[in-house]
Amino acid sequence: MADIFGVIADATRRDILRLLLDRSMAGERGTSVSYIVSRLGVSQPTVSKHLKVLRDSELVSVREEGQHRYYSLSSGPLDEIDNWLIPFLDEDLDDSISTLPEPAAHAADVVGRAAASVGRAVTAAFGKIPGR
Repeated sequence: MADIFGVIADATRRDILRLLLDRSMAGERGTSVSYIVSRLGVSQPTVSKHLKVLRDSELVSVREEGQHRYYSLSSGPLDEIDNWLIPFLDEDLDDSISTLPEPAAHAADVVGRAAASVGRAVTAAFGKIPGR
C-alpha cells in the first residue's frame, strides 16, 4: 500500500476525497468520473489518474454497473493518519487532565482519548466521515 501521507498530499486527490465524502453524506451510493470531472473542473484523464492512486491506496472503492463506474470513499486507511497524529493531540489533553481529581481525570482521559481516536485533524481536513 502506498504511503497514505503521500497520497493525500496532492490537493486534487484531497478535493476528490472531499467530494466523495460530501456525496456519501448526502446519501449517494457512488459518484461517477464524469460527475467528478464536472464538479472539479479538471480533465477526465487527470481524474482517472488520481482515482487509480486513491484506489490503489484503498481510500476509494469502485462499483461497476454495466459500462459505468461509481466511486465511494473508504475511510479505513485514514486510521493510519489518526494513529500518527494522536500522540501529538494527546499532549494538550494530558495537560488539561492533570489538574482534575483522580476519578474525573480518569473519566476525562477515557472520553478524551476516544474523541481523539476519531481524528480531529482528519475531521478538520475532510469533515465528518460516515461510519467512523
